[in-house]
This record gives sequence, C-alpha cells and structure tokens, in this order.
Amino acid sequence: MHEIEQRLDDWKNNLCQKVEVAALLSRNAIAHKWKAPFRSLIIREACFWRIHDLLSQSYSLHNYHQTLGSRILLRSVLETLSTLIYLNHLTKNVLAGVEDFHSFSEKTSRLLLGSKDKSTKHEAININTVLDKCDDRYPGISKLYASLSESAHPNFESTCFGYARSDQENHITVFSNNLREMYEDQQLSSIKFCMMIFEEEYNKEWETQFERLESWLVINDSELESSKPNWP
Repeated sequence: MHEIEQRLDDWKNNLCQKVEVAALLSRNAIAHKWKAPFRSLIIREACFWRIHDLLSQSYSLHNYHQTLGSRILLRSVLETLSTLIYLNHLTKNVLAGVEDFHSFSEKTSRLLLGSKDKSTKHEAININTVLDKCDDRYPGISKLYASLSESAHPNFESTCFGYARSDQENHITVFSNNLREMYEDQQLSSIKFCMMIFEEEYNKEWETQFERLESWLVINDSELESSKPNWP
C-alpha cells in the first residue's frame, strides 16, 4: 500500500463521529459556556472530514492519470487546510492579547457559517486573507495555491498550453491533453505537503491552543462577561 493511501486509511479510522455539548461542559463548564470553543471544535472536525474526502478523491484521480481533476481538488484541500491554520492563528492571537476575544468569537461564526451566496447571514472570510496568514507559517502554500489555481481557471497555462502546441514554422496547431506531462510528477509531493501541514495543525497546534484557550477563558471569564457585546 502506498504511503499516501495508508495515511488516508488511518485518517478514515480516526474521523470524529460526534461532538456532545454536555461532554464539553463536563470537561470545563466555565470555558464552554462560551460558544467560540465549540465552534472551533466543529470547524476542526469538519475540516478533517472535508480534507480527507478531497484528498482521497484527488489521490484516486491521480492514480487514474486524471491530472486536471486531481489538481482542482487539491486546490480545495489547500483552501480548507488554510481555514484550520487561520483558526489556530486567531486563537494564538487571543492568548497573546493581540485579538479581542469577542472579535475572535465573531470570526469563528464566519468560518463556520459564512457563505458567498447569502445562504446564511454570515459573510464568508475572504480566502486570500486566510492564505496570507498561512504562508507566514508554511512558506510555499501561496505559491502552490497559485499554481493549482492556474489549473482551476481557463488561463493560458491550463487551457491553450495545456491542450495545444503550435508549430510556428508550419503554421499548425496540434491539440492534445498535455496536463499529465506538465504536472503529474509533482502531484504526489504536493499531496504529501498538504498532509504534513494538516497533521501538524490538527494534532499539535489546534490541541495546544484549544487547551490554553480553555484555561484563559476561566481566568478572564468575569472581564469577558462585563465586556460582552450583544452578539449570538
């Protein structure tokens, strides 16, 4: 079994099946009377499910030499992964006193419930804002995303150059699918790159910041109650 396939199989066996509010309150009643930690947990686990689903499909398409579909799906993986990185970044800022907790809480609502088509009342956070924060922590994410976006959009590289070659001397244009030759060799390393970052953010960074946030909320509960805005 290939390394990627094995890791995806391991991930599948560890997908979270449910989150119970009662269990969170039992864990820390003061911290979990606030909704932001609950949203953070839901975002984390939903990202895990989505990333596993997308990566499984991207890897499967790669094995069938369906390069374009594999790259477009990997672009979606990066967007979802960036959401988790951004969430962890915001949590660290709260603990460092850089981000107001109530503003953080509102942003967790947008990360969890945001939409572009107005299907919810929360506006989605712009993906470029999210990606900028991610590249600071993992150099290369923005470059990879830009490359994958060229495949997702009908620009020169993924359309004219991807499907046509010109013989300028004889004034002939020949059409063929060139994407496999152009991208296939780098696809597995890009998938591994995303998997490495996800495991770091999901297993280490989120857990560390979440536990610190719980303790921080207990210490700052009275102050937060007095400054609480009229947000849900």
